[in-house]
Amino acid sequence: MSPLFGRGDKGVSAEDLTKHADALRSAVDAGGAELDPDQVARARAIATKVSERMGRSGSHTVVAFAGATGSGKSSLFNAVIGAEVAKPGARRPTTSTPTAAIWGDDPAGPLLDWLVVPNRHQVPDSEGSALDGLVLLDLPDFDSREAAHRAEAERVIGLADVFVWVTDPQKYADARLHDDYVAAMKNYGAVTIVILNQADRLTPDQQRQCLADLERLLHRDGLSEVTVLATSARTGLGVPELRDKLSDAVSGARAARTRLDADVRSAATDLRAGVAATEADVQGPHRRELVSALSRAAGVPTVLEAVRRDYQRDAVAATGWPFTRWITKFRPDPLKRLRLDPKEREALTGEGRRALGRSSIPVANPAARAAVDLAARRLADAAGAGLPHRWAEAVSAAAQPSQDRLADELDQAVMATPLRSNRPIWWSLLSILQILLAIAVVVGLVWTLVEVFFGAQDLVDLPMWHVGPFGLPLVLLVGGLLLGWLLALLSRWFAGIGARRRAAGTGKRLDEAIGEVADRVIVAPVSDVLARHRQTRIQLETAAAGGKR
Repeated sequence: MSPLFGRGDKGVSAEDLTKHADALRSAVDAGGAELDPDQVARARAIATKVSERMGRSGSHTVVAFAGATGSGKSSLFNAVIGAEVAKPGARRPTTSTPTAAIWGDDPAGPLLDWLVVPNRHQVPDSEGSALDGLVLLDLPDFDSREAAHRAEAERVIGLADVFVWVTDPQKYADARLHDDYVAAMKNYGAVTIVILNQADRLTPDQQRQCLADLERLLHRDGLSEVTVLATSARTGLGVPELRDKLSDAVSGARAARTRLDADVRSAATDLRAGVAATEADVQGPHRRELVSALSRAAGVPTVLEAVRRDYQRDAVAATGWPFTRWITKFRPDPLKRLRLDPKEREALTGEGRRALGRSSIPVANPAARAAVDLAARRLADAAGAGLPHRWAEAVSAAAQPSQDRLADELDQAVMATPLRSNRPIWWSLLSILQILLAIAVVVGLVWTLVEVFFGAQDLVDLPMWHVGPFGLPLVLLVGGLLLGWLLALLSRWFAGIGARRRAAGTGKRLDEAIGEVADRVIVAPVSDVLARHRQTRIQLETAAAGGKR
């Protein structure tokens, strides 16, 4: 990030800040329980802070002077103001509240109320119009022995727009300053000034050495582009330069937006560690394996066998020998035994079909259920590959629906699938042919009986025709019987072929129905988790990219 304090830099626009904060909100809403709860709470607090801060005196810039005991922070605060507002050293009252100095005529009351700063000093206009809009805060010492003082300093630091860390030649390398505060603010270099105060105690060479060492430490902390100044409240060294930097910060009120944007990016970057770079595709071999396992668990092989036998039964009843077709009525209906008779369901849809209850397909055995569990786990493992632990757990949970619900969905899918198709034309053709042959047999039989019982006594004189050496009645009787029997055998052969084709077609329809159940009950919930992960990732990338200008 380039330093904020330059006249040519417009900083972050209000529109961009709002966009980044909204993206952060959307990310935590989409991520839900799959993100670190502490980081989510921080992100929500930051998004709320953006709304609250920008809704309160956006024309002001809040600059906080923070430092250790004895660093001369309050004296430097007074030097910038040009009046003794804060009481330094031993004269400081025992209080944990900060003191504010306000430049300009714009009311800063709502902003200071939000900051909870009761001690306020209005700087006269004569002190310098270049600082109009500046709200300068003198905080309690962050290393105070009073826990309330430290807590108050940390609270206001979290709300300020610009940080001025005040240290001195004795404490500039203090581990508490660098480890607990400065290093934690590595994303805020654009709104940070580090002061080496009381520099008048050093020779020019010592000043250069201390400043070089301080910059080295700041670079180690991650603040490579932070502004570093040497000052002295007693002699006025560096105070004009500090005022210039504060004037730059106030210009355009861009520091507040830059600080808030840094907050958003920091929260988004932390959350981004809990999100993977990509999402897997749940379609493919693992879904096909799942559908196959669900088909076996739903009893599809049993249903297809019943469909095959049902076709053969109906084919025999339609094309078999007319004098023996009635026998098929006494054979059990394979689909009816499974409570899958289409005739009972043709007039019913939706709830009407469900009202008929479950089918009689045998319940899936342990091996079939285990195969479903294994296929679901493999799909979840493939979908969750590369995802952080929380997301992978969510994917795994989504792929494990209620067994009762899954069994009911599969059963209803089978029951709703058409198991019969239109009556084949060849059934009607063979049926007509069989009827004609049956008529020929009856005619030949009657003709023969009449000839035998009545013709011998000359009671009836029927004409007689011959087909070769055989009489026509015998040809009709024997020929009808033989051709009918051969036609029945042929129809059985055709029925076997047709039964296999119908079973294959029904199998495809059942696979589609089972696939819809798999998608609705298992794949869709997994896809929803991945979609939330993608939404979270995209929104975090948008929020974290706020400083890339």
